[in-house]
Amino acid sequence: MVSLLYIAGFVIGITGIVGLILAVVWRNEVAGTWGKSHLKFPIRTFVIGLVVGIIGAILSFVLIGTPFFLALSIWILVRSVIALLKAQKHESIADPNTWLF
Repeated sequence: MVSLLYIAGFVIGITGIVGLILAVVWRNEVAGTWGKSHLKFPIRTFVIGLVVGIIGAILSFVLIGTPFFLALSIWILVRSVIALLKAQKHESIADPNTWLF
């Protein structure tokens, strides 16, 4: 559900923040490694995305921020789709702490 909210955030901006809030609230309520990895992964996606987005905004002043925003969008989309596919198969995320996929 959190990953769907992140994907919807590309169209309706506020849903990404709603997804983060839900992931943080549900993080302590979920039992087992499967659920915990599926909540840690999107939380890290949001935090890393926020940091890269801030860097991209700063670099926009020197006109090189656009590639950062494009790469960030693709990165968030790929991580969200991977999380959805793993959730559909009831598989845990292998390494939810990773920066990549």
